[in-house]
Amino acid sequence: MIKMKPTMVLLGAMALSISCAQAAETKTNPPPVSSSLATNLFPDKVVVKAKSFQIKRSQVEEIYTGYKASAAAQGQMIGEDKRAGIESKILDQLIAKQLLMNRANADDKAKAKTKGDEVLANYLKSAPSEEAFTRQLTTRGMTLDQFKGRIQEGLVCEEVVDRDLKSKVTVTDEQTKKFYDDNGAQFEEPERVRASHILIGTQDPVTRAELSEEKKKEKRQLADKLLERAKKGEDFAKLAKENSDDPGSRDKGGEYTFGRGQMMPEFEKTAFALEPGKISDIVTTSYGYHIIKLSEKLPAKKSAYADVATKIKEQMVFEETQKKLPDYIEKLKKDDGVEVVDAKEASKP
Repeated sequence: MIKMKPTMVLLGAMALSISCAQAAETKTNPPPVSSSLATNLFPDKVVVKAKSFQIKRSQVEEIYTGYKASAAAQGQMIGEDKRAGIESKILDQLIAKQLLMNRANADDKAKAKTKGDEVLANYLKSAPSEEAFTRQLTTRGMTLDQFKGRIQEGLVCEEVVDRDLKSKVTVTDEQTKKFYDDNGAQFEEPERVRASHILIGTQDPVTRAELSEEKKKEKRQLADKLLERAKKGEDFAKLAKENSDDPGSRDKGGEYTFGRGQMMPEFEKTAFALEPGKISDIVTTSYGYHIIKLSEKLPAKKSAYADVATKIKEQMVFEETQKKLPDYIEKLKKDDGVEVVDAKEASKP
């Protein structure tokens, strides 16, 4: 029920899912031409220059390599015909990142560090263990310190955008209420259930590979024993905290609140069919063996304005900030004399 996620979308609509954090996080190929050997064989040409910084071809290639590796891991192949367009986006993002980092002050960096520590703690909390998380990073060519650095870098950029742009955006209560009234369908909540589960996983926590049939048999026997204990009245939340392999819910006693279409079909069908207080038999999904206990069924309803007003305002502020972002970046580029020397150099061997 859990997989590694990118740390964040660094620059909103400009990100192309290749933020400085994500691109490095997903790198699985051998080192690109930025290695010392490759640099000796091929000149590492400057592709972007400015008054305060420059970007070299190797930086673009490293991110492109990570982007391709990430796509390949998801079964998607990036054709050579798409390379130029992707690298153009990479250049745009590298330029924007550097410009924003240059504007960061001590307060921006301090705030980013506090948030970065929280983000990292959440990643570690959602992993089976810190050791498993570190091993997963290693398979992507990163250390824990490098991963933390990527998070920090992205958050510093966000702090600068918040300070320079977001802080100057105003959305009134009248605008928020009008959005709510004009978009009522968005605030209709479908039928949901609040349920807890115990997962006995049948996948390797790091590689996600299926366990052997012998190991699965052992896992099933454990699940059967836990089901027996749960149906005899043992505290379900305690059993989940002590035994579940789902780190996303384990600390909450296995609890989730969800609507239809949010969980695996087998899991969802069983949860919605249960009566409150009842415990299911073993439910098998690709993740493993689940024991589900239903706490309550929540009927469909429309969210009250008071309950969503803050989120509406936050979303409207975010969207207004995104609208201003391209012009803001263009101004920073002009002020720093940013010049793309030769974008084609980024794709040459």
